[in-house]
Amino acid sequence: MANTHAPGAPHQEHHNSSSDFIKDVVIGMSDGLTVPFALAAGLSGAVSSTSLIVLAGLAEITAGSIAMGLGGYLAGKTELDFYNSELKREYEEVDTVPDEEKREVKEFFRELGLSSDVQDKAVEEITRDKKKWVDFMMKYELNLDEPDPKRARNSAFNIGGSYIVGGLIPLSPYFFIQHPTDALKWSVVVTLVCLFIFGFFKSRVTGINPWWGAVRVTLIGAAAAAAAFFVAKVFQ
Repeated sequence: MANTHAPGAPHQEHHNSSSDFIKDVVIGMSDGLTVPFALAAGLSGAVSSTSLIVLAGLAEITAGSIAMGLGGYLAGKTELDFYNSELKREYEEVDTVPDEEKREVKEFFRELGLSSDVQDKAVEEITRDKKKWVDFMMKYELNLDEPDPKRARNSAFNIGGSYIVGGLIPLSPYFFIQHPTDALKWSVVVTLVCLFIFGFFKSRVTGINPWWGAVRVTLIGAAAAAAAFFVAKVFQ
């Protein structure tokens, strides 16, 4: 394939800037498809009213989306709090032990193989501005990038919303079919197809074999639903 990049033109790199969003959707959707599916399947083996299954399913989706969203919020908030704590500590160290911090900066450039003169010039340039100095230490000493301040809120919304969307898929046949067993048959078909598609694209994003990933996700969801159904039958 011919290289269409014109000589002398600036090189443009294309990176996935929505990785956090994709990760949140994967977390919410995977649980949303599996947990309500297993619940509906279990209730289908124990009760004869689809309205009861719908009510229980909606209650579970509501509680599950809140719990999952709260978990995403706390994870994002913890990441931000940890970063701010380390940032404060780095500012204190720059003020109280500047020579030690300069030595660490020089050590970084030494490991890159730069000459001693270049190391000294690089240290002088970076440590001239305190903010630039601290940002450098955060990134290259602690390997910490500044998190998005809206990350916690966005994560809660993304995970919770994905859980709701995923949960409504296995529950949807029960809205239209009166007999639980018949509704379960359609729920199994619809949900397993969605699990397969979800597993395929999830695996492509994470870099593993998409077909094997799709089969694995589908089998996990099917096993959870089957176990719930037969347990309900046994204890009915």
